[in-house]
Amino acid sequence: MDSSSNGGRSQSPRLLTLAQHLRLYKPPPFPTDEEDDEESSCNSGGKVVSQVGFPESATPIAQRFRPKKAAVLICLFEGDAGDLRVILTKRSSNLSTHSGEVALPGGKEEEGDKDDADTAKREANEEIGLDPELVNVVTVLEPFLSKHLLRVVPIIGLLHDRKAFKPVPNPDEVEAIFDAPLEMFLKDENRNQEEREWMGEKYLIHSFDYEMEHKRYIIWGLTAGILIRAASVVYQRPPAFMEQNPKFKVPPVLSKDNVMG
Repeated sequence: MDSSSNGGRSQSPRLLTLAQHLRLYKPPPFPTDEEDDEESSCNSGGKVVSQVGFPESATPIAQRFRPKKAAVLICLFEGDAGDLRVILTKRSSNLSTHSGEVALPGGKEEEGDKDDADTAKREANEEIGLDPELVNVVTVLEPFLSKHLLRVVPIIGLLHDRKAFKPVPNPDEVEAIFDAPLEMFLKDENRNQEEREWMGEKYLIHSFDYEMEHKRYIIWGLTAGILIRAASVVYQRPPAFMEQNPKFKVPPVLSKDNVMG
């Protein structure tokens, strides 16, 4: 976790209090390799795995499954109205995956990254021009699993000098940069849900309809799931709606046929 000396500079009392609170947060534990090995020897059917934006801790992974790692940055700042806001992007329509979708800045782990926070800040710098020195990382949330079976670690950081951040979207990856109120992801307003089923398990996918500067954004899937969890941790209360997380058994062979669309 980053304990940058810039952590308190230019921060409001509210952000300082929030930083102190979040540094005390401990994510639910998820199995170590040794625990996975022990479980697998007792249960040939394997454990279960969650997908499309659901916490990994609720549905631990089977020993035989080792997902690739990525990290995303939940960068918070205090808006003009005193609300907490999160920086989001709209992905380029030219990308091969998730084109045109709303996402948090972030990406896959690369050689040379010191930790998950380093991955998230490096990617945010590459995607939107966010100087890592402007971000004070205060906590790490539990991993999530994407529908492509990528382990995504959410990093919460505070933007301690909002005026110093001059957004510069990478045209190859980002079409737009915007921000939204974090508390929105705990409310039932402007929210829709879709029930889906996979391998006999029903689950809900949440989406939030958000408009800013006459532009409409739909925030759903993995990004919505991560932001629901982040808002719950920050505001210390559950969402005003049922999440209905699934429990999916890991199939014997992972292929495009058993990765959810």
